[in-house]
This record gives sequence, C-alpha cells and structure tokens, in this order.
Amino acid sequence: MTQEITRTEHSVPARQFTVLLSPTRRGARLARLLATAHLSDWGLPTESAAHVVAELAANATVHGRVPGRDFRLRLAVRHGGLLRIEVTDTRSERLPPAPGASPAPGADTEYGRGLLIVGALADRWGVILGPVPAKTVWAELDLTP
Repeated sequence: MTQEITRTEHSVPARQFTVLLSPTRRGARLARLLATAHLSDWGLPTESAAHVVAELAANATVHGRVPGRDFRLRLAVRHGGLLRIEVTDTRSERLPPAPGASPAPGADTEYGRGLLIVGALADRWGVILGPVPAKTVWAELDLTP
C-alpha cells in the first residue's frame, strides 16, 4: 500500500531576504537601501517599509549595539500579501516599550519618535525575545487593502 501525503504550509514566505549588518549608522543606512532594492525587485511598494526598516535598524544600532556583534535584517513576503520586517540585535535586556506605550516626546526633543513612526506605518509590530542574548523587533505591513 502506497500512501501519499500532501501538506500545504500557508506560513512559508513567498520571498525572503536576510542579511547581517554592522551596528553603525552606515549599517542602518544600508539596511534601508537593501530593503528598498529588494522590495522594488519584487514589485512591492517601498515607502512605508523603507521608513519602518530605517527606524528599526537605527534602534538596533543605538539601543541594541554590542561591539563586535552584527544586527540582522530579515524581509519576508507571504503569499497572503503580508510583508514582515524583522530586525534582530543582541541586547535582549534593552526592550522597547510595548506597542502603544511610547509616550509622545516633547516638541523640541530630537529623539523618541522611531517607534511612534513604526506604529503609525505598520499594521502590527512587537518584540520576540531569544534565543539569548537576542531580541527581534518585528513589524508587519498588509500589502493588500
């Protein structure tokens, strides 16, 4: 008797890109440029995603930096029309405030708006801890209305 098993995985990314980058301003800039280039090649809108990548990468270089350890950018497009952006750094003890918990910075404050921008542009975002010592800040953008 021959038995055939067919399995459909809906969560498997249709397209995926991952890169390790140095936790520097140059690395954060390169993250944005690479994300824009890959999304353009995939025929996807880039503006909101580029801003989200820029903010998450900048946070990884400022708040998640550990000398000698890179941060990881991962882009994944699911068949259902969902873009997932992940930025992983190695400072799990420094967590960002939960979505919606970031207080509005003062009008003359130069910092503190990054996660507010991510929250405004992304449909969802959050943080995943581990494996130690890493944390991943992720954001999802629905590509279909």
